[in-house]
Amino acid sequence: MTAASQKAFPVSWDQFHRDARALAWRLHDAGPFEALVCVTRGGLVPAAIIARELEIRLIETVCIASYHDYANQGELKLIKEISPALSKNGGRNVLVIDDLVDTGKTLSLVHTLLPEAHYAAIYAKPQGRPLVSTFITEVSQDTWIYFPWDMGLTFQPPIRNGASG
Repeated sequence: MTAASQKAFPVSWDQFHRDARALAWRLHDAGPFEALVCVTRGGLVPAAIIARELEIRLIETVCIASYHDYANQGELKLIKEISPALSKNGGRNVLVIDDLVDTGKTLSLVHTLLPEAHYAAIYAKPQGRPLVSTFITEVSQDTWIYFPWDMGLTFQPPIRNGASG
């Protein structure tokens, strides 16, 4: 997402928890899953909630950096790969979780590592939506989602008074 974003979508801890549980409900019939792979860092929080709800005990991470300045997506950097045990059979019966699929670049890389896995995200934007089988909320491509772990409590001016979102 570029700095030219026009819309803001702030998500509270309560809303995020409700959305993560809703995703778990949708994923329940898609399983059972033998393992969960979360895309760090954004996938860590929903992975904890979903692993609890679906009683998944084997949790792995794939560490990819793409937003290096919290505003602009840059070159993808694979920092930590997935364990070979989970990569066998292309990741069949593995659930991959992220908080958001935006342009799809990050999940495209994970798809090369686990082509048979089930992909899910809490939020999806149109460009990345084809890369997930399950999601909860779609937002426009020009919307920046403010996750609760990135926010502090501040005053927000009313939209009618010129606020951008």
